[in-house]
Amino acid sequence: MRENTQKDYTERILRVLVFIQKNLDEPLDLVELAQIANFSPYHFHRIFRGMIGESVKAHVRRLRLERAAAQLYKTNDSIIAVALRSGFDSHAAFSRAFKSMTQFSPSDWRRNYLQNLPPVETGIRYSSTQPLTSFVPLTSEGKTMEVKIVNKEAQKVAFVRHVGPYEECGPAWGTLCGILGPLGCLKPGLQFVGLCHDDPEITPAEKIRYDACIPVDDGFEASGPVGVQEIPAGKYAVTVHRGPFDGLKNTYATLHGQWLPASGQKAMDFPSQEVYLNDPETTAPEDLLVEIFVALEG
Repeated sequence: MRENTQKDYTERILRVLVFIQKNLDEPLDLVELAQIANFSPYHFHRIFRGMIGESVKAHVRRLRLERAAAQLYKTNDSIIAVALRSGFDSHAAFSRAFKSMTQFSPSDWRRNYLQNLPPVETGIRYSSTQPLTSFVPLTSEGKTMEVKIVNKEAQKVAFVRHVGPYEECGPAWGTLCGILGPLGCLKPGLQFVGLCHDDPEITPAEKIRYDACIPVDDGFEASGPVGVQEIPAGKYAVTVHRGPFDGLKNTYATLHGQWLPASGQKAMDFPSQEVYLNDPETTAPEDLLVEIFVALEG
């Protein structure tokens, strides 16, 4: 089962990699790429990042720059023509990106054809002559991620929805706690749960949905800005993220793109849950602890 799942995930991501290489001049919409892989847009980018080691955007950008490196040597096209073909709108922007990757300016590269592109962990390179037929995905072997599979009961929560960047969700928590506090709902040992509906790599920042949630008794009723919903019972994969919140994307990538394929499990298209084990207002960023729950099929 595990071997079949790993093979299935690898074949589906390979379809995307081949499509990208054949369509580097196209916009390459992330939702379309998710459809090619037959993954939900919500999970696709995390799976891709975990298996490839870079985001879709970074992968496409790197391949375009690698193609540009070959064109600078093999053609007489102007640098600005190569830059525009690579998706850059100016000579300066292209030169900065090119030098960041190669340590050389485009003109120096053209004069010397220095074939010292930086190493790539998966070995996936741009090639106009050798079509991509396989790749070796990154794995979680040797890494310290610990994942448990648990069965959770349904949980009723009061929530306030935040729409916008995840890092700006503080006011939603302020509203929720400000209303639930006087009602006696903020008890010792209370869980603070975040429901993350969207992947910020796919969803525009101003449309990202996040629910700040606190468990409540069955008799609690929605009022004003506070709604009520039920987090469904089911089977979940759970791991602990340690460190700053801006590193959560890497933990999600490892969980979805490396642990999940190797486990034989499949994720459901349901918002991930974050349970905050300490207070970010009083805890140093490197000491933050967040339990991540991902719903599994079955």
